Amino acid sequence: MKKIKVGLLLRIIIAIVLGIMFGNLLPEVFVRIFVTFNTLFSEFLEFIIPLIIVGLVTPAIADIGKGAGKMLAVTALIAYTATVLSGLFSFGVGDAFFPSMIIPGISLEQISEARHVTPFFDVKIPAVLPVMTSLVLAFTVGLGVAHLKSDALKNVCYDFRNIIIMTIQVVILPLLPIYIFGIFLNMTHIGQVYHVLTVFLKIIGVIFLMHIFLLFFQYFISALFVKRNPFKLLSRMLPAYFTALGTQSSAATIPVTLAQATKNGVSEEIAGFVIPLCATIHLSGSMLKITACALALMLMQGMPYTTGMFIGFIFMLAVTMVAAPGVPGGAIMAALGVLQSMLGFGESEQALMIALYIAMDSFGTACNVTGDGAIALIVDKLFDKKRQQVQNKG
Repeated sequence: MKKIKVGLLLRIIIAIVLGIMFGNLLPEVFVRIFVTFNTLFSEFLEFIIPLIIVGLVTPAIADIGKGAGKMLAVTALIAYTATVLSGLFSFGVGDAFFPSMIIPGISLEQISEARHVTPFFDVKIPAVLPVMTSLVLAFTVGLGVAHLKSDALKNVCYDFRNIIIMTIQVVILPLLPIYIFGIFLNMTHIGQVYHVLTVFLKIIGVIFLMHIFLLFFQYFISALFVKRNPFKLLSRMLPAYFTALGTQSSAATIPVTLAQATKNGVSEEIAGFVIPLCATIHLSGSMLKITACALALMLMQGMPYTTGMFIGFIFMLAVTMVAAPGVPGGAIMAALGVLQSMLGFGESEQALMIALYIAMDSFGTACNVTGDGAIALIVDKLFDKKRQQVQNKG
C-alpha cells in the first residue's frame, strides 16, 4: 500500500489540536513527561542555533561573494532592499494596528512552567559560541572563502552545511510537532490557550492582507521601470504563485517562475540569472511574516521594544535569511539566532514563532517567488543592452 505522507504544516496543526484537547485531561505525570522533553529539546535548540548560523550563513556568503559582475551586485542590492523594505512595512503596520488588537497576557516563561510542573530531570547543553560571535564568524569566514584560490576550506564549509541541513530535516523538524504539542498542552493546562489562539488568528489575517499589498506594490514599482500595466504583469506570475503555494519551496518553483518571467518580456539570459539567484536572496514574504509575528508575540507578553531595535533586527535578519535552506521552515530556523540575540526571545517564544511561521509558510514562499518576477523586470530593463539597442534603432 502507498504510504500517506503528512506534511509538516498538517503535523503542526495536529499537535496544536491534540495539545488543546488533552491539556485538561492528562494527569500531571504525563504533563511532566512533555515538560521534560520540551526542556531537553530547548537545550538542544540553544546548542544548535549558533551552529546553524555558521553552517548555513558561511557558504551562502561565500557563494554570493565569489560571483563577479555588475549584474550580480545590482540584483543582490535590489533583493536586499526589497527584503528590508518589506520588514519595515510589516513593522509599521504592526506597530500601528497590533496594540489595539492584542491584549497583553501571561508570560510564555510562566506558560512553559504550567502550574509549577517541573521536568523529571534537566540536562544542560552549553552552546559552543554566542549567537553574535557565530554571526560575525560566519560573515568573516564566508567572505574569506569567497576570495581563496584553494577549495579545501570551501568544501569543508559545504560539508558542514549539509550536516546542518540534515540535522534540521532529520532531527529538528520531525521532533518539532512534539515540542509544539508540549507548549500547547501547557497553555491549556494553565488556561491561556484561548488568548494565544485568538492572537494567532488575528496575526495570520493581517499578514495575509499585507502579503497581497506587498505584491501589488512590488509590481507597481517594476511597472514604472518598464512602463507597462502592473496588473497584467502580476497576473502572468500567478502560475508561479500557486505553484509555490503547493510546493512551499522557492527552488522547486524556479522552472515555473522562469517561464512566467519570460512571458512578461524578461530576456531568457537575464531571467536565467536573476530568478535562481533571487530564489535564495530575495525573501520579502518571509521577512514580512517573521517581523509581524515577532512584534505580535512581544506585545502579547508586554515585552518592551523600540523602533530602533526592530530596524537593526530587520537589517540583520535580511542578511541572515540568505542562508535559509530549501526546506519548509528554513528561513525561520536561520532566523532563530537573531530573534534570540536582538529581541531576547527564549525557547517558548521561538517555538511559537516556528508554529506561526510554518502555518503561513506557503503564503510567504509564494510572495517571495512572485516578487522575484518583479525584480527580474527591473534588472532586465537595466541590463538588456540588446533590447535597448533595438529600441534605439526603432
